Amino acid sequence: MKLFSNSLAILFCMLTSAIAADPALYDIALQDIDGKATTLKAHEGKVLLLVNVASQCGATPQYEKLEALYQAGKDKGLVVCGFPCNDFGGQEPAAPAEIKTFCSTTYKVTFPMFDKLAILGATPHPLYAALTGKDSPKPGPVGWNFTKFLISREGKIIDRFDTDVEPDAPEVLAAIDKALGK
Repeated sequence: MKLFSNSLAILFCMLTSAIAADPALYDIALQDIDGKATTLKAHEGKVLLLVNVASQCGATPQYEKLEALYQAGKDKGLVVCGFPCNDFGGQEPAAPAEIKTFCSTTYKVTFPMFDKLAILGATPHPLYAALTGKDSPKPGPVGWNFTKFLISREGKIIDRFDTDVEPDAPEVLAAIDKALGK
């Protein structure tokens, strides 16, 4: 009996270590655009399109297509999530409240927006460390604003699209349809 309980204790420690070392994307601590602590857990079981966004970028008009994509897919289980970032050319210098106002008034954005976060440098936000790190199926640094990561209903990274790939590009739409099970 003691051997059995020791084995369970060892298994529990191993599982706890594995979970702590590689948290699920849903469990990574975030803040929404209003500064409230949150995670992606509210969107668990849905297909996510995570996008680093900026309001003063040549690609900023992609907000319109991202919102259209969200509106077309939200009832089917698609959630677009915007993550403002000032790492690329200083193209998102505004405070979160200003970003929120800009997005809602200029592009009528209703998809979830999050607080600004760091993507580049020695200490990228844990979400982007997970999306781009060596254990990611799509590793490598983000090159610019409006890079899109497609996440399966199971919380796994399934695709990545660079800035020059528009949200309504055939390859993006096909990947989303496949992830939604269409």
